[in-house]
Amino acid sequence: MPRPVLLAAALLAGCAVGPSFQRPAAPDARGYTPAPLPAVTAAAPITGGEAQSFAPGRDVPADWWTLFGNEDLRRLVERALAANPNIVVATANLNQAQALVRAQAGLFAPVIGANYNISRQQIPGNMAGNASPGIQGSGRFIGPKLDPTQPPYTQGVTFTLHTASLSVGYQPDLFGGVRRGLEAARATRDAQRYALEAATVTLATNVVAAAIQEAALREEIAAVREIVAANAEGLRILRVQQGRGSASGLDVAAQETALANARALLPPLNRQLEQTRDLIRVLAGNTPDMDVPETFTLARLRLPTDLPVSVPSDLVNQRPDIRIAEEQLRLASAGLGIAIANRLPVVNLTAGGGGLAAMFEQMFRQGGPFWAAVGSVSQTVFDGFSLYNQQAAAREAMVGAAAQYRATVLTAFQNVADVLQALVADAEAVRTAGEAEAAARRALELTRAQNRMGLVNGLALLNAQAAFQQAVLTRVQAQATRYGDTAALYQALGGGWWNRPRGT
Repeated sequence: MPRPVLLAAALLAGCAVGPSFQRPAAPDARGYTPAPLPAVTAAAPITGGEAQSFAPGRDVPADWWTLFGNEDLRRLVERALAANPNIVVATANLNQAQALVRAQAGLFAPVIGANYNISRQQIPGNMAGNASPGIQGSGRFIGPKLDPTQPPYTQGVTFTLHTASLSVGYQPDLFGGVRRGLEAARATRDAQRYALEAATVTLATNVVAAAIQEAALREEIAAVREIVAANAEGLRILRVQQGRGSASGLDVAAQETALANARALLPPLNRQLEQTRDLIRVLAGNTPDMDVPETFTLARLRLPTDLPVSVPSDLVNQRPDIRIAEEQLRLASAGLGIAIANRLPVVNLTAGGGGLAAMFEQMFRQGGPFWAAVGSVSQTVFDGFSLYNQQAAAREAMVGAAAQYRATVLTAFQNVADVLQALVADAEAVRTAGEAEAAARRALELTRAQNRMGLVNGLALLNAQAAFQQAVLTRVQAQATRYGDTAALYQALGGGWWNRPRGT
């Protein structure tokens, strides 16, 4: 083959039409908030009131939930990661996508087929030798007698026929359509890989959030029971005072109402607790009737105090949703290349050969072998502009995927900023809630003592009890919110999946 022809063939073999994908550049952002965050948050002398510090550039550990210092939580998260069906689904999707990558890569290889047929047939004698096998490699003639002077010359001929063949077909990837298809398959596979990581991080976060919710509900139930007991004691005292004539029936009725209202808080809290336990059982891969041994209280959860804050340029590599959006952009880029390649000529090369004979061992002897080689070039001349519009659609899909990627990045940055701002506010909320509870407790104790001495009426005691009740519940909710937002920060920063040992 002349050298110019070889050079042209080499150039065509290396050509892949369509855009070559380039990873989008990381956003030019120095931080997540316009003003720098405080290095240390506020602190309070209560559970969950420790000061938290932000460490820019510190990495997120893969097992970040262990930082809450609760062994039951660690076991529960690990059991959920091993048994939750959503992880099984995500893993199966990844394995399926990997198999499709291998299937697409197989298109670079020639297609080789083998065939063997054996048939028993009879041809009519009046067809002479036109349909008969003829002279075999052994010299034997199979066919009707051709001499009309030798009757019966119209007698049919019965014989066995063996046919074996091997075919090879190859479609050179002249314009890179197959390569772009492989790129698309790999993008889909990688998107599924990051979807698995996202499912893992989300599941761990949901388990931690449910554990915190359970702990907060148990704290609220305990506080309400304490309030019920205090209201019951207050009612007892008022009834004694009523018997002495120092308290009115109106005071007693008001206290009875307060006690009933406090008791009414328990059923909704108990319902929420049981529903949270149902959620925990399902997250762990159990049915709701199969309990898990782990239970949680705020006192047994440690608040992580050294919080990592990834630099913005690292966040785009760490967030699974951003990586998924990136792979979707790569998929759209490859789709445009496929659409362009579909409008260009297609070359097919095929070759085949085999043997045909009345006896198996004679198929490849003299007179039995056959072969053929075919090359073809096809080009769509007119299709109603279908291929043209498919290319236009693929181009718009790429534009949309690029915009979606940017939107995902902006949302991720907002997510981190929101959590960081929330953590600063959470610390202040816990501090003020702790102070408010302490003040309300002192006010209630003083009011109760004055009520015993007859210095204040039942209405004042009732107001003090209501203020204390609200202060306790506010404090518990502030604590739970702070724990929950701390877990949300680890999720917002990507969950540390890149630090997980391979194979786990």
